[in-house]
Amino acid sequence: MKFWQRIIVNALVFLALSGLFQANFYVSSVWVALGASLVLALLNMTVKPILFILSLPITIISLGLFSIVINAGMLSLTAAIMGDGFHFSSFWITMLVALILSLVNTFFNNRTTVKVYRD
Repeated sequence: MKFWQRIIVNALVFLALSGLFQANFYVSSVWVALGASLVLALLNMTVKPILFILSLPITIISLGLFSIVINAGMLSLTAAIMGDGFHFSSFWITMLVALILSLVNTFFNNRTTVKVYRD
């Protein structure tokens, strides 16, 4: 999936999940969702690889499940950067949103990948 397509998909997921979890996850507008999606993408390009390398032993021990905690940390950092227009009520909700966001991104990445069959 291309960069801008991923930004738009993440923004739509943020809006849908803020509607689903109204008491726990708040996004004030479409523009805030787009901004948060862009900030998350930039954090995933810069900070996440460093965190992934530093947490590699615990990620291996947990069979990769610790990566959900890293994703939730990236979302928490995004909420801290975005301010009052984008926030979570607890870290558990952040982990749930991170899990759903990962599943949606995995689905769209698999759907948009071109498969080449060779004889």
